[in-house]
Amino acid sequence: MATISMGDLKKGLRIELDGVPYRITEYQHVKPGKGAAFVRTKIKSLLTGRVIEKTFHAGDKADVPNLEQNTMQYLYHDGDFFQFMDTSSYEQIGLSEDQVGDAKDWLLENMEVEILFFNNKPISLEVPQIVELKVTDTPPDFKGDTSQGGKKPATLETGVVVNVPFHVLEGDTIRVDTKEGVYLEKAK
Repeated sequence: MATISMGDLKKGLRIELDGVPYRITEYQHVKPGKGAAFVRTKIKSLLTGRVIEKTFHAGDKADVPNLEQNTMQYLYHDGDFFQFMDTSSYEQIGLSEDQVGDAKDWLLENMEVEILFFNNKPISLEVPQIVELKVTDTPPDFKGDTSQGGKKPATLETGVVVNVPFHVLEGDTIRVDTKEGVYLEKAK
């Protein structure tokens, strides 16, 4: 198995420690006045989502995790699992609510998502950063002080609520940033 040394570490890199895959979320190279340099990191488990702090010293090594990312199509939620299908082999897999996480707020049937596999087992998924969703419920357009760029809540077809400008109405399709959960613009 390939290894990664302290000098190769950087933010966003995926590493494996004690059989668990992690992604480096914060990275700081420290050169103290006395002693050898070291790297202080915060790493997020790709299995549990837990973030821990880890310090790497010269000579420390981490393994390269056996990760694979596949594009799959979301089919439906059967109550226990979210079902996905590989569009090339038609193989279906189910992910638990914990594995799907907050991405469930943005899932629409037939949407293509990226599923991350660790040692050939699905562990998490990523939805596209920008999705187009239909507004199913929002208060009617009302007059008011719009000089401040006011906002109102809008329920989208997936059930998630985002704040939108006053001019957005029920039935409109909007573009939403799934990472931040914010309205971007009306879809064209």
